[in-house]
Amino acid sequence: MSNPFRSHAALPGETGRFAMILSGVILLLAVLPILTMIVMSFSGASNLDFPPSSFSLQWYEAAWRTFVSPDASDVLSLGQALTTSLLVSCLTMVLATLVAVPASYALTRCEFRGKAVALQLMSLPLVFPMVVLGLALLLVFDSLPFHMDTSRLVIAHVILALPFVVKNCTAAMVSIGTEVEEAAQMLGAAPTRAILDVVVPLMRSGILAGMLLAFIVSFNEFTVTYFLYNIDVMTVPIWMYSRTVSSLDPTVFSFAVLIVLIDFALIWALEKLVGDGGVSF
Repeated sequence: MSNPFRSHAALPGETGRFAMILSGVILLLAVLPILTMIVMSFSGASNLDFPPSSFSLQWYEAAWRTFVSPDASDVLSLGQALTTSLLVSCLTMVLATLVAVPASYALTRCEFRGKAVALQLMSLPLVFPMVVLGLALLLVFDSLPFHMDTSRLVIAHVILALPFVVKNCTAAMVSIGTEVEEAAQMLGAAPTRAILDVVVPLMRSGILAGMLLAFIVSFNEFTVTYFLYNIDVMTVPIWMYSRTVSSLDPTVFSFAVLIVLIDFALIWALEKLVGDGGVSF
C-alpha cells in the first residue's frame, strides 16, 4: 500500500504532496475565522448558535437600518464612526508617507552615527506590545496641557503605520542607483530637484504600497485606539466593539464582512498597482 505522503524527489520549482497538504491546512486555519464570520452573518436564527439552523439576510437588513436610521440610544452613530475612521486613516496615510520618504532616503543614501540603531527603532512598533504602547501614549497625551481628540488617534496610527511605509519606500530606494541623481545634477538640476523629479517618481511602487498599507493598518486598528478614543471620537472597530459589550449584536458580523471586503479590495488594488514585488509587509 502506497504512502500518500511519499512521492518522488521534487525537482526545483516543484511542490511535494506533503508540502501541498501542509500549506492547505495552514491556509484553512488562517481563513477559518473569516469563513465562520461570513457564515454567521447569513444566519437566520435569532441566536448565535453555530452552525446556523437556517440562513437569511436579516442581519444585513438590520445593519443597513442601523446605518441609515441609527438608534437614538447609541451615543455615536455608525456614520459618524465611519467618517472618523476614514479621516484618521487618510491623515495617517499622508503623514506617514511624508515622514517615510525622506527617512528612507536618509537610511539608504546617507551614512551617519547611530544608523543601525535608527533602523531598529523604526521597526520597534511592529514588535512592541500594543497594550503597553496604547497605555504609554494615553499617559503622554493626558499629561499635555491641551486637549486632543482626533489628532491623538492620528499620531498613534502614524507610529503604527510608519514601519510599513518606511520598509516599502526603503525597498524601492535600494533598487535606485546613485547614478540617476548624479546624471540629473550634471544636467543642471539642484540636489533637491533631482530627488523630487527623478528619485521620488522611481519610488512610486514603494510609496503606493506603503500608503495603502498605512490606510489598511489605520482603518483596522483597535488595541491602541481603545486606550485613546473618547465618547465623541470613535472609529468603526471601537463602535463595533461597543455593540458587543453588554450583549453580542449579530449585526456586528455583517459589518465585519463589509470591512473584510473593503480590505480585500484595497489589497487587490495594491497588487494591481505595484505588483507583488513592490510590497513589503
